[in-house]
Amino acid sequence: MPIKIPNDLPARETLQREGVLIISDTDAIRQDIRPMKIALLNLMPKKIETETQIARVLAGTPLQVEMTLFAPSGYTPKNTPREHMIDFYRPWQEIREEKFDGLIVTGAPIEQLPFEKVLYWDELRRIFDWSLDHVHGTFALCWGGQAALYHFHGIPKHQLPEKRFGVFTHRVLDHTSLLMRGLDDEIDIPVSRHTENRREDLAGHEDLEILIESEEAGLCLVHDKRLRQVYMFNHLEYDSTTLDAEYRRDVAKGEAIHLPQHYYPGDDPKRLPVNTWRGNAHLLYSNWINYLYQTTPFDVAAIGT
Repeated sequence: MPIKIPNDLPARETLQREGVLIISDTDAIRQDIRPMKIALLNLMPKKIETETQIARVLAGTPLQVEMTLFAPSGYTPKNTPREHMIDFYRPWQEIREEKFDGLIVTGAPIEQLPFEKVLYWDELRRIFDWSLDHVHGTFALCWGGQAALYHFHGIPKHQLPEKRFGVFTHRVLDHTSLLMRGLDDEIDIPVSRHTENRREDLAGHEDLEILIESEEAGLCLVHDKRLRQVYMFNHLEYDSTTLDAEYRRDVAKGEAIHLPQHYYPGDDPKRLPVNTWRGNAHLLYSNWINYLYQTTPFDVAAIGT
């Protein structure tokens, strides 16, 4: 089934060129199903790139998805045109009376700051609390996953000695979980972060189950069964060239950055990377939408009651 996004959203043209199904308002109304309402809290500086990546993987799900974009109310991004924010993003205060089947919280390039030092931390905490009775389930990515895990469970993040950067082999630990259905036993996943969460810090938290882990890269995906939250620390949604763009950006800045591991063929940055994670990315997000669909109320207004 297709995804419903605003007609003029830049992601629309990109996805249509790729053959991704997108549905119009008039066609959506004719279908005798209720769309899954998904809110995207996009904290990344390059919002157009991130919203395109998320829309792409959501469009592969078997149900109609309606995506609402929003951002912290008091924060003005530096790398996205003001007009884009005005046209397509709503402040959280404007949607806080609405109900959603799912909430996706992206990462942000602020992971080396203490959570409490982040400019919009207080509002993000209020959004997390709001989600408990306005959202049926949450999928929090990278720093967003670390922030949610810290807010709800007090589990800290830890500084790495150097950036964990590349495409790493991960092991799926429980295929009986609806979230893991159909995923390969071992899957490649892009990783790009300076901090990590550790398995030992989850001890004693019976509601938290580790579903994906890597010997090289550590924890990847943790599921909170009680709150219906997914904490995903890595990036299945990344495009083939996202790590390449990050590497070249950091080199241009003069930052100390090593080649992304297991990424360029022959470790040669002149050669095009091969995407080995795309299928599992679409399957994971399809599983998440299906996971929500199995338990969300038919009347979206009944969420949280």
